[in-house]
Amino acid sequence: MTHIFDTSKDYILENDVVLLRPMVADDYEYLLYFAINEPDIWKFSVISASGEKGMTNYINTALVQRTNKIEYAFIVLDKRTQQYAGSTRFYDIQLTNQTMQLGYTWYGSKFEGTGLNKNCKLLMLQFAFETLGMERIEFRADNNNERSKAAMRSIGCVEEAVLRSHVPTFTGARRDSIIFSILKNEWYGGVKERLLAKIKNA
Repeated sequence: MTHIFDTSKDYILENDVVLLRPMVADDYEYLLYFAINEPDIWKFSVISASGEKGMTNYINTALVQRTNKIEYAFIVLDKRTQQYAGSTRFYDIQLTNQTMQLGYTWYGSKFEGTGLNKNCKLLMLQFAFETLGMERIEFRADNNNERSKAAMRSIGCVEEAVLRSHVPTFTGARRDSIIFSILKNEWYGGVKERLLAKIKNA
């Protein structure tokens, strides 16, 4: 059964490790540190949030896309440290086709390798498959971004294809995009259990 994803509603996803809440304009103050001090976060991104103007544009664009009902951005709070760690979102939301993409994910360097990402993905995938009834969740990344590709494989994503010269990045260069996905039957058929086990044993 498919439930309506009302993008005007505030959805909060959380467990003992992480809390994801909808991004708002005031989150600029929580994320500005990363924009100024860690510009390499967006090295492989289509859109950069580097610098004050970059972060302002990043947040404003995300909020407009939420209003347009095609994206839904979250700010990520690490509950263990009570610090904001980064952002992630659902995008290319196609409720008729019961599919959407999960991405625009980034964290400050101190939060990488801490298990935060796996907890975020668990919450988002549970929400997508178990609450919204999605049939397919897609992930894309720069084909040169080995860290991102490894992270997607580690949560159980299936590699599908590479789109050559797919989109321009913020530098103006064009990137090859690699596509991964998880299907609903795969989520219930072992992906969820393996992800839970990895989180528990981390």
